[in-house]
Amino acid sequence: MNDSELAAVVDEFMAARGRGEYFPLAWFDRLSLDDAYRIQRHLIDKSGARQVGWKVGLTARAIQQQFGVHEPVFGRLLADGRRDSGHAFRADELIAPGFENELCIVMGDDPVPNATPEDVAAAVAYVHPAFEIIETRGDLTRQLALALADNAQQHSFVLGPAVERAALPALDKVTVAVRINGAEAATADGSAVLGHPYNAVAWLAAKLAQFGERVKAGDFIMSGSFTRQFPLNRGDRIEAAFAGIGVVTATVV
Repeated sequence: MNDSELAAVVDEFMAARGRGEYFPLAWFDRLSLDDAYRIQRHLIDKSGARQVGWKVGLTARAIQQQFGVHEPVFGRLLADGRRDSGHAFRADELIAPGFENELCIVMGDDPVPNATPEDVAAAVAYVHPAFEIIETRGDLTRQLALALADNAQQHSFVLGPAVERAALPALDKVTVAVRINGAEAATADGSAVLGHPYNAVAWLAAKLAQFGERVKAGDFIMSGSFTRQFPLNRGDRIEAAFAGIGVVTATVV
């Protein structure tokens, strides 16, 4: 897809979005993943939204196999999607929502594109316990490229209090307990995220370089979920307690 073709496709996707069609039917099974990432960037640029970071998804091997991919995927975090712990979402403003429990890693320095996990560790400023709130705006299972063009299901991200780098425990050993309406729904540890959450950042830095983009100081990076994704329903209260990091909560009303 050349630049003029890309511009026309972006216009087509924007028009479809205006009709509430986030996975344009005319583009089913037609996009490569690389073209989907290019459309993702241009759709956000065209919307005027301000990007503040990145999300890494499909970090678990089993999920990669489910979707027939050999690596994670990325999306973009937007300034108007940031929420503080305890935020109450309105159910009627969400499209088939769900949530993932993650660490949000905030960069203090620019990691190099070929950064090792050790390089990433040295560049981190602090880490938040976090939720990613996603929307199922189409069939991700069958149309992964369209999901990526639609910013990889991203709706918002919820941040608990930050922990500075010097006070961080080993993130691959950090355990999380996820509770929905007070009942424990899942437990896992940071090794579920590509072996270590910093591996997600290292992957992202290398992947972005292929598109002429990069991770920068000040970026918020959602590492990928410790556990599977859970649906969100009206009346739900969700909590994720990350040992040695902290707690993040949200509700749906």
